[in-house]
Amino acid sequence: MDPVIVVGAGPVGLAMALALARHEVPSIVLDQGSGVCPEGPRSTVIGTETAAFLERLGYPRAASDAARWERLSVWRRRQEVLQLDLADHPVLHLPQHRLQRGLRDAATATALVQLVPHARVEEIDQDRDGVGVRSRHSQDGSDTWWRASHLVGCDGARSSVRKLLGIRFPGRPAVDRHAIATVRVDLPFAGEARLHREPPWRGDREASARPLPDGLWRLDWRLPPSRPAADAPADPHATWPGLVTGDTLVTRVKSTLTGWCGQLPRYELLAAADHTAQHRLAARFRSGRCFLAGDAAHLHGALGMQNLVDGLRDVDNLAWRLACAWHLHSGGPQPGGSLLDGSLLDGYEAERRGAVGARLRAVDQAMPLLRPLRGWAHTRRSLLTGSFRKHAPMLTDGLLGTGRFGGAPAYPAAPSGVPTQRGAGRGTALTESLPATAPGVLVPDLPVLTTDGTPDRLYARLGSTFLLLLVAPGTTVWSAERWLGAGLMPRLAEVAAALPVPAEVLVTEEYPGAGAHTVLLVRPDGHLVGVTQGARAEDLQELAARARGGPVPLAGAER
Repeated sequence: MDPVIVVGAGPVGLAMALALARHEVPSIVLDQGSGVCPEGPRSTVIGTETAAFLERLGYPRAASDAARWERLSVWRRRQEVLQLDLADHPVLHLPQHRLQRGLRDAATATALVQLVPHARVEEIDQDRDGVGVRSRHSQDGSDTWWRASHLVGCDGARSSVRKLLGIRFPGRPAVDRHAIATVRVDLPFAGEARLHREPPWRGDREASARPLPDGLWRLDWRLPPSRPAADAPADPHATWPGLVTGDTLVTRVKSTLTGWCGQLPRYELLAAADHTAQHRLAARFRSGRCFLAGDAAHLHGALGMQNLVDGLRDVDNLAWRLACAWHLHSGGPQPGGSLLDGSLLDGYEAERRGAVGARLRAVDQAMPLLRPLRGWAHTRRSLLTGSFRKHAPMLTDGLLGTGRFGGAPAYPAAPSGVPTQRGAGRGTALTESLPATAPGVLVPDLPVLTTDGTPDRLYARLGSTFLLLLVAPGTTVWSAERWLGAGLMPRLAEVAAALPVPAEVLVTEEYPGAGAHTVLLVRPDGHLVGVTQGARAEDLQELAARARGGPVPLAGAER
């Protein structure tokens, strides 16, 4: 079976290769660049879900390479409008170059991942059995043909893969503009991220400070709205000359630091850039055996939204689907394989494109409230009437990775078949209490026990198989020898082995809202498929078949 080709070796491309390797699927990563990860001002905010995902990929340093925020405060002029204590809601701020280096180290150490630098994709040729890719070496000009089962374009906003596939990339070219700087400085609010609207010093509409590791801070300033030139590239990281260079940037840094500290502290300016937040959504995320992920598929970033985190969610959603399809055909074509591939793989576009589209619509609705466009007089009246205080919590969603702007999405029913009913298949009713998690929603991280009695966390078990999670109060009171062969465990193990997807059985003491003997079927990306009461083989078979995209077994059919 041919490997999967991943185009682009940024964080999303490397994560895709590592996620496939976790499913024992080989990949070739074609990277137009040299593989060097230079330091820069770009960074990303990640929560518990994303940190656990990165750790599963083989990057356990994500938490130690990041700064943990203790508080987030929102200010207007000299008044604090909102303060959030983040002690119980871990938020990590990670420099992107550290993330990319950590993922590259993990990919280099993985035999299933082949990294190919200086390889620009020039041609894509699909047929019913696979994908042919021609790359050109940027140094000697030589061409190489590669053969793959599938191709994933993770090659950024100016994606060659997207252009070669003829997929449109419509959207808004300039939603928010920011100047960004990385500064080494001691600020009087250590451990606190601060968003300052209409600061008391003159010249800035909005400034923010977010702590980074090693005594560094990322400073952001929102710039006046402006449109790029008609021929400006669709690249959110492209630099516009004159915006944050020379005296303008130094003046901005000095006035901001003086405003926060009372006097100008000693500081060291390490890096700077300007950033234009574009809102774009590819017309399709799939074309035959080719897929788009990350910046190649979507761009957003207004109101602090984290496009990179959504790119990693693309990876988590697509990798298990590709692995199912790849392993299905690794022994040769099988009856019904094309039907399964179509439904299973179409689910990626339905879910991820729908989730990102919902985010973009949410921002479009919120922008008039948070970014008044009728001039300074209207903005001043809006702030003075209290609307800013009312809407300030919305400003924190993107920065913290929560809510409509940043939280994990809930996937509705899609071709991949997340059932819309909480009950089991064929209308079976649950009279017992239902879990608080609805189908399609990301499950919470919980302490679990494996079938050999080993304690672990639920998120640590995600990624490679489906999970059958049994709610069994009192389990930790008994030794594993007592409960492994008792109650539902033997039957549940038999059911797991017979499912049409690889599945692991886990046990938890309690699950929010769920009664004893509730069994939850969880996808490899952590989203709930459905629920049964007890080890109901037919119901779990149906749920697994729907999630995999295959035909649903008929009642009474031979299994």
